[in-house]
Amino acid sequence: MEDEIKNALEVLRKGGTILYPTDTVWGIGCDGRNKEAVAKVFKIKQRAEYKSMVVLVSDHTMLNRYVKEVPEVAWDLLEAADTPLTIIYPDARMLAENVIAADGSVGIRIVKDEFCKTLIHKFGKPLVSTSANISGETAPSSFNDIKIDILNNVDYIVNLRQKEINNTQPSTIIKVAMNGEIKIIRK
Repeated sequence: MEDEIKNALEVLRKGGTILYPTDTVWGIGCDGRNKEAVAKVFKIKQRAEYKSMVVLVSDHTMLNRYVKEVPEVAWDLLEAADTPLTIIYPDARMLAENVIAADGSVGIRIVKDEFCKTLIHKFGKPLVSTSANISGETAPSSFNDIKIDILNNVDYIVNLRQKEINNTQPSTIIKVAMNGEIKIIRK
């Protein structure tokens, strides 16, 4: 695992894209603070830039860096979650502008997966994460289901868990407001 982290970090630090196993599905990722790298991910996915992408962070401290203020209800949701949970927070900051939605919000997930957590922690910045498929197509349930167009267009493919079937369940997505209001976007 250490070699894969080292190789992925080298690519991320140069503004490159990676294909990597996340705590949910295989994802395409890059530095969540690098506008050009994020644009590459949109191009690989053939996705319109007005559709935002999820950002992965390693812990609560990193989460606090990228949103102006975490609504109190979000802490309760995070504590109660027993499956991967992405929360859309208001008032994103210090991220690439093409990661932040038009309303200023951003979807962030604190990862529990050991590889992702270690990679993000060592990188010191959030990673973009979007399923490894062309926009509008079904997310791949395993590495072998990833289409050649994706494989050929990322800068690095992490060589871990390629024989395993992933969780294939995307994360639950909940949007929170500062007033405590919550809206379930995806179960």
